[in-house]
Amino acid sequence: MHEITLCQRALEIVEQHALANDATRVSAVWLKIGAFSCVEPASVSFCFELVCRGTIAEGCQLHIEEQQAECWCPTCQQYVHLLSQHVRRCPDCGSDRLRIVADDGFQIQRIEVIEE
Repeated sequence: MHEITLCQRALEIVEQHALANDATRVSAVWLKIGAFSCVEPASVSFCFELVCRGTIAEGCQLHIEEQQAECWCPTCQQYVHLLSQHVRRCPDCGSDRLRIVADDGFQIQRIEVIEE
């Protein structure tokens, strides 16, 4: 499960941001997970809560946005958007020759901290 490693790294970044802003607590974190990133949002939720225990981010709210991947369909000659890596067919023509153009992977979008 690589989600634990991703969450550990995300926590490091969150803690660095909190320290740089003299925060006493992290209250919320927003993550964006791309459709083809091979990252399971449910696993991220579980792992993030686990790695935050005993840290400045313990108990923070985690917000996860699942982002569609943009793909090019050579058959339709147009861009299409897919929400799941498990369905790799064009929603318009059914072609399985889609080429992934954009998928943002795993990103921290926003961090909310409390300064006291």
